[in-house]
Amino acid sequence: MAEASTANLGSGCEEKRHEGSSSESVPPGTTISRVKLLDTMVDTFLQKLVAAGSSPLLHWDGSAGPRLPSGGQSVKQAFSWAACRLPQGRKEEISDIKEEGNLEAVLNALDKIVEEGKVRKEPAWRPSGIPEKDLHSVMAPYFLQQRDTLRRHVQKQEAENQQLADAVLAGRRQVEELQLQVQARQQAWQALHREQRELVAVLREPE
Repeated sequence: MAEASTANLGSGCEEKRHEGSSSESVPPGTTISRVKLLDTMVDTFLQKLVAAGSSPLLHWDGSAGPRLPSGGQSVKQAFSWAACRLPQGRKEEISDIKEEGNLEAVLNALDKIVEEGKVRKEPAWRPSGIPEKDLHSVMAPYFLQQRDTLRRHVQKQEAENQQLADAVLAGRRQVEELQLQVQARQQAWQALHREQRELVAVLREPE
């Protein structure tokens, strides 16, 4: 009875293995995400490992699954049982590693960087191997940008100062014009005052 159950278990694993080995056809030119590519690589590796019938499978301790059923099964039956549980156990371990390392987010970020890089026309920056040259290539644009920013700020400040200077000069000209007008009116008033005094003096002379 135990041998029959183990044989049925092995046949069930074979069916699952064949089901898992069927891969969907990907149209040419389609970009595959790194997460899906990693899962496909893991599945393919486990399928090939089980199909190869390597000796480490026979010494697997079953830590990722239940223990081998007792009853004196043959090595072939034990191998079938181990081959059935090895992929699932290793998949669970790989899933735990992916969750702990946040691999899905990292791989999705890499996919995003690659997609953004396709839009860029200019090549991405790469180190040349010469620290001085790399430092100059990075810092020189920064300092040039800072210089241009300061230059624009100085030009703007100079323009504002020039406007203030023009306003001051215009005010001075207005003050000078007012002073001239006041002086002209004062001279006219003084002349009129002299004429009035002369007229009064003439009128007071005896006949």
